Amino acid sequence: MSPTAKPGAGRTYFVADLHLTDERPAATGRFFRFLQDEVAGADALYILGDLFEAWTGDDHGERVAGDTAQRLAALAAAGTRVYFMHGNRDFLLAEHYAARAGMTLLPDPTRMDLYGTPTLLMHGDTLCTDDTTYQRFRHHVRHPLTRALLPRLPRAWRQRMAQRARAGSEAAKSQKAADIMDVNVDEVVRVLRERQACRLIHGHTHRPAQHVHPIDGRPCERWVVPDWYTRWGYVVCDATGCRLRMDAL
Repeated sequence: MSPTAKPGAGRTYFVADLHLTDERPAATGRFFRFLQDEVAGADALYILGDLFEAWTGDDHGERVAGDTAQRLAALAAAGTRVYFMHGNRDFLLAEHYAARAGMTLLPDPTRMDLYGTPTLLMHGDTLCTDDTTYQRFRHHVRHPLTRALLPRLPRAWRQRMAQRARAGSEAAKSQKAADIMDVNVDEVVRVLRERQACRLIHGHTHRPAQHVHPIDGRPCERWVVPDWYTRWGYVVCDATGCRLRMDAL
């Protein structure tokens, strides 16, 4: 069943690309304060991928994994629903950790009724169709056989593989044109039309903004959620619409 936020029910938050790691305690502390000061009492929190810098399996050894699970579980226990959609860095996050953190896993994409507006949620990487090298890589690592085999490898091996993948990704990005790593607008229009939605919320590109795309004679919104590197932010929606908010860490 698709999630639903009904008109007049309150507010719903969307975050993505936090890339939490023990090496970035400022972002972790800001996220925990955000949960306590902003999200507490809300209808729901949607985490649209890349909650962690890297995720090698539900036996992930960083302290931030346990601390984050504890904070999210407390939020869920207090009545705020917590949803998680896989990103390109944490696609191996599985049911065991999700249950520990009080999170419900969502497929990418997910269509929901958000206070009366048909809204599509995505991580955003599949929209970057001009980056053909990345799309080929994504196809291979997301193959069901690969996803079944990787968690069975020794944790030390998985950690080394993740480190090499991160280094390779950064090197590849430095050689690509910036527009290649952004979404393809034709793909955005295609997906919204196919899913019969007039609002899209996604992350991945690290280019926070509100866009308007005319589709079949009507304006459709696209909200890009900020990352949590030098700044932090989120998209919040209620019955009156959505807003993008950002601040320095």
